Amino acid sequence: MRYTLRQLEVFVAIARSENVSRAAEVMNLSQSATSAALAELEHQFAQQLFDRHGKRLRLNEQGRLLLPKAVEFLDRAQEIEALLRGERGLGSLRIGATLTIGNYLLPLIVAGFLQRHPESRVQLQVHNTASIVGMVSRYEIDLGLVEGVVNDPEVEVGEWVGDELSVFCAPGHPLARRGEATVAELSGEPWILRERGSGTRQTLEQALRHHAGSFTPRLELEHTEAVKRAVESGLGIGCISLLALRDAFRRGSLVRVVTPELDLRRKFQFVWHRGKYHTAAIRTFLDDCRALTAGVDYSHEIPLPAVP
Repeated sequence: MRYTLRQLEVFVAIARSENVSRAAEVMNLSQSATSAALAELEHQFAQQLFDRHGKRLRLNEQGRLLLPKAVEFLDRAQEIEALLRGERGLGSLRIGATLTIGNYLLPLIVAGFLQRHPESRVQLQVHNTASIVGMVSRYEIDLGLVEGVVNDPEVEVGEWVGDELSVFCAPGHPLARRGEATVAELSGEPWILRERGSGTRQTLEQALRHHAGSFTPRLELEHTEAVKRAVESGLGIGCISLLALRDAFRRGSLVRVVTPELDLRRKFQFVWHRGKYHTAAIRTFLDDCRALTAGVDYSHEIPLPAVP
């Protein structure tokens, strides 16, 4: 072959970072060696793979066609190298998850995965849906688990399990006595919401889109637990996944407010790049995720240990 694995590794690193200097840091190479490897690859085949914009390099059409094949080739090469070394593990896995999934489900799944495959390594990042989808699209992670709408044409989606949001309030709030509210009643309340770009915020806004009234958030927070604490403190009402609320409802520190007019159901989903090769580690991890939710329709029905 006229190209080397190192050249492909450099190409993928530059494609992810869009910058030679950052790619060189990731590859633990000098900037000159990184630039030389890319120049050599392009020169050998008389093909430009990037459009140059100052120090920024963006994939052109030829580069976009090459990227998924190069990533798959390198993934398979790593599996071959592991076999040649006599390694029995499944290899490394880079996972991204949204906050509800990452805080309440992924710790159990990852723990079980590593107990059964102690030679493997897992890198887990927790961000909102928009961030996770972007990371998948740029091949920065192997697999994402999200709770929001995915519109990126480069990303493939697989359904996992249902999830349902719930409006909730503090025990001393007037709505707590009734446990139910109309949309009109909710519109006059101060809201404590997740930030824009989160799947939770998307689901609530989608449910409210046909209802008139003002739903201006009093406070926007990036963490589910912070939303719960703010509502407990009496700052307003909130709306997050029942999965994140069931222990608080059980303890009585928060109270569910039923909203018959709002459809707050959604799906937890797997996301991966359309050209992504599913390694043995990815396939096994997906099987573990599905095993956790076998026999249930919604995430809050999953048998999990209660939090005191």
